[in-house]
Amino acid sequence: MIYIIIILIIIVALVAAGVVMYNGLVKQRNTVQEAWHQIDVELTRRHDLIPNLVETVKGYAQHEAKTLDDVIAARGAAVNTHGSPDQAAQAAAAEGELTQALGRLISVTEAYPDLKSNQNYQQLMGELSATEDRIANARRYYNACVSTLNSKVDSIPTKFFAGPAGVTKAEYYEADEATKGAPQVNMTNTQAPSVSFDAPQSQQRPYNEQPQLPPSQMPYPTQNTASGEYQAPGQEGYGVPYPEQRK
Repeated sequence: MIYIIIILIIIVALVAAGVVMYNGLVKQRNTVQEAWHQIDVELTRRHDLIPNLVETVKGYAQHEAKTLDDVIAARGAAVNTHGSPDQAAQAAAAEGELTQALGRLISVTEAYPDLKSNQNYQQLMGELSATEDRIANARRYYNACVSTLNSKVDSIPTKFFAGPAGVTKAEYYEADEATKGAPQVNMTNTQAPSVSFDAPQSQQRPYNEQPQLPPSQMPYPTQNTASGEYQAPGQEGYGVPYPEQRK
């Protein structure tokens, strides 16, 4: 009788452990899907901002048609590749191409000061930059969730419950290899960088010449002790104070 009870306890414990692992796999799969939904929301917002950005740039740089067309084409490809976590790798590649096209577009705008000072352009760039930051944060969270899920699918004993639970390994959302090392564009910097130029050679002072001081810092003229005349700095007799300064 005792042996039967022990066997029953073991069976119940194994079933309970199996249920826990089964539910854990399902829960982690759902967590991955929720994390992907966060990425999908931010990617959709990014895609919605791009047409307005292109139209704004087109008003100032109409002859940059190829660059603008490349952005629209890359956006169209990206829109069709982020439906589910199963398309994470494909979506990452498409978004990488879109990022490169956006980088070329923003580089082109550096030649148009009027465009960079446009309020609508600045607002769009600010929103796009904020969206890029949220995409990066969502991507890190999603990849962390994927790592946990994949570890459970590969580990014993949870791997034996992955099949019955219908849980498989998920794809990471990683930057496309083609875009790694590409120049990064600061999307928040809509003002032209300040540039300083060297003075022309005719305006440069010799290294041993003293810089001219403003009037408020010029030393007072002084009186020559021999002639009684006031002398400017650098003349003989300089260094004697005004008569009213003498004691």
